[in-house]
Amino acid sequence: MTPQETVERALELSGADQCIVIADEGSTANLRFAGNTLTTNGVARSAQLTVISVVNGSAGVVSRAGVRPDQLADVVAAADKTAREAAPAEDARPLLGDATSATWSDEPSRTSIQVFADFAPALGEAFAAAESGGRRLYGFAEHTVTSTFVGSSTGLRLRHDQPTGRLELNAKSADLARSAWGGVATRDFSDVNVQELADGLAKRLDWAKRRIDLPAGRYETLLPPSAVADLMIYLYWTAGARDAFDGRTVFSKPGGGTRVGESLSPTPLRLYSDPSAAGIECAPFVVAHASSRDSSVFDNGLPLGPVDWIRDGELKALLQTRHSAELTGLPVTPSVDNLIMRGPDGGRSLEEMIASTERGLLLTCLWYIREVDPQSLLLTGLTRDGVYLVENGEVVGEVNNFRFNESPVDLLRRLSEVGVSEQTLPREWNDYFTRTIMPPVRVPDFNMSTVSQAS
Repeated sequence: MTPQETVERALELSGADQCIVIADEGSTANLRFAGNTLTTNGVARSAQLTVISVVNGSAGVVSRAGVRPDQLADVVAAADKTAREAAPAEDARPLLGDATSATWSDEPSRTSIQVFADFAPALGEAFAAAESGGRRLYGFAEHTVTSTFVGSSTGLRLRHDQPTGRLELNAKSADLARSAWGGVATRDFSDVNVQELADGLAKRLDWAKRRIDLPAGRYETLLPPSAVADLMIYLYWTAGARDAFDGRTVFSKPGGGTRVGESLSPTPLRLYSDPSAAGIECAPFVVAHASSRDSSVFDNGLPLGPVDWIRDGELKALLQTRHSAELTGLPVTPSVDNLIMRGPDGGRSLEEMIASTERGLLLTCLWYIREVDPQSLLLTGLTRDGVYLVENGEVVGEVNNFRFNESPVDLLRRLSEVGVSEQTLPREWNDYFTRTIMPPVRVPDFNMSTVSQAS
């Protein structure tokens, strides 16, 4: 059965008052490599079916992978039974209806190993250059295409095809004592310049030939777009309107309500999402496989458009379902699967920011990020794969790693420079969120709380 046929059949089988069916068809191609040698490659297929039954305002949700036609009735029956036994859902709202994608009837989109047709030879050339230079390259390239079909008993027939590509490249010295990381997000690998990325990592390995030990403390620090992405994604994930309204987060207003309308930064920066943003396009409607405090299965199919989370430094919106919007009195602004941050026009590149630095640290990336305090959104984590000392506009060596303690909300208040934005790949969160455009930033007093022995 095609995904569309599966959706239609599941809707026919349901005995619930109303029903939503989501069918996801995915395919993945990957290359993995170590020590300048390709180690594995392959293609995989996946399928997931989610049935959401609604009975008297209660929702029953059942998700299964690889459902065969003869198993479909059992999945639908299980969702119907769950709905009949569940308590009324507080987020219950009328289902959306009468919307059909023009491509609904088309076959699911798929990737194949051919997506690497131009990339793989370029990777081989990068292996050869690294070998001759006494370096080792490790990492992987992965491309996934997921076709999502959302149908409902109220007339929804929506479909979205989502390509997602990422390259992680780690360069090491021959003795494995020095390491540098770089990553790229892409839709189809046609825009990936692997040699340029590898050359940049080689330059960082050269910087690391001189080792400088520094104590913990507050340092002027340059964060590249990847590190900024990891911090802003965490800010985004915790910007739920319901939690803020209930007084649980950094976005809660003392005395009640949310901080929407308050200034978070004197810098006129903008943090926003846009399903149609070039290079990071994503689903233009809500796809909710389950309900949570920040999402609702009853909102499936709700149209998504551009939304400013922060504009001119002011908090403008939080993640909202139709239910939470009624509680907070704010507009309905569901989550969108991309994130963009821009500063004032005329921002400089990271290289130009380095050249204008008298003395400071340059990070590569952050990892093992964990939340310490939700009321301030204090995060802790570690630096990784290269922290460098900049003096008089030049990188003079690599320093030890640190544990940091910082709140991304507080960082917005303390930024002294925001550079030019570019598409980037977060290091910590790229298993879950890849579609970001971020700037490098300068923080005058980034808190390196302790020295880390991590390498």
